[in-house]
Amino acid sequence: MFLIDDILLAPLKGIIFIGKKINDVIEKEMSDEGAIKERLMALQLKFEMDEIDEEEYDRREDELLKLLENIRTEKQKK
Repeated sequence: MFLIDDILLAPLKGIIFIGKKINDVIEKEMSDEGAIKERLMALQLKFEMDEIDEEEYDRREDELLKLLENIRTEKQKK
């Protein structure tokens, strides 16, 4: 009986495993100061090359700076 359950639930367990791995990668990316700084530099480059306007630059820069501040706050708590 348990073998049949394992066989039937294998696809679901695989999807759950993949979901957890994706979540781990996203959390790592969102908590890496270096990655956020790279995104800030890329954003500045886009602005300087006139790929985005000043309003879009300011909005995205604020989001990234808040994220960077949150990461630093969390690291200080630990």
